[in-house]
Amino acid sequence: MGEAIVITSGKGGVGKTTSSANLGTALALQGKKVCLVDTDIGLRNLDVILGLENRIIYDLVDVIEGRCRIQQALVKDKRFEDRLFLLPAAQTTDKNAVTPEQMKDLITELKRDYDYILIDCPAGIEQGYKNAVAGADRAIVVTTPEISAVRDADRIIGLLEQEDIEPPKLIINRIRRNLINSGDTLDVNDITTHLSIDLLGIVLDDENVISSSNKGEPVVMDPNNPAALGYRNIARRILGESVPLMSVDTGKPGFFGKLKSLFTK
Repeated sequence: MGEAIVITSGKGGVGKTTSSANLGTALALQGKKVCLVDTDIGLRNLDVILGLENRIIYDLVDVIEGRCRIQQALVKDKRFEDRLFLLPAAQTTDKNAVTPEQMKDLITELKRDYDYILIDCPAGIEQGYKNAVAGADRAIVVTTPEISAVRDADRIIGLLEQEDIEPPKLIINRIRRNLINSGDTLDVNDITTHLSIDLLGIVLDDENVISSSNKGEPVVMDPNNPAALGYRNIARRILGESVPLMSVDTGKPGFFGKLKSLFTK
């Protein structure tokens, strides 16, 4: 049986879907058989980032409602032989078309055939979140070094800790060394101290992430890209490898660090 991991954030716009696509691709590059499940019903985007949008015939809701078999709805990424598949979300219905119990049954069926099922969770804490978490064995929370994103991550961590799954782990996405240097953003220590969960990895901000996503080629396929290295390292940690954390230490105290020092004197 494979393992199901939900990738969530609370807040939209932090790179959760991009992270799902890149981690799924990175695990496939490591030789694992992966199924990516887009649960953002009505607002699917994972297919575009993977470059598979023109090959969708059936979707998740078609499977749930019995209009097709699950194998008919899975879209194979031909770049990875039989190692990377996508179960796309429906585009023309809403999140209430699926229940958590139905999603749990679906994920259980997928776990028989795949090493990893990565579930891309929609933003928010409503029905879409409940559906996405229902079949998961563990969770990854994605945030960025912004106070609003960290606050929403804190909220989602609280909800995940009420579920019968392993303690969630954290990815800090879109880290900009220059903003840490100038003190205009939270640093890694600020975020991990506040959220109090294990850090799974960090991803440096890079403009090629957007251009690659627009081309339907996850940036992780470029081994020389700094953001790709972050995703590849995270995938290796998911597989159980011990990989050192990429350094973002600038050696200079930022605004938040200076502020903290004023209150600790």
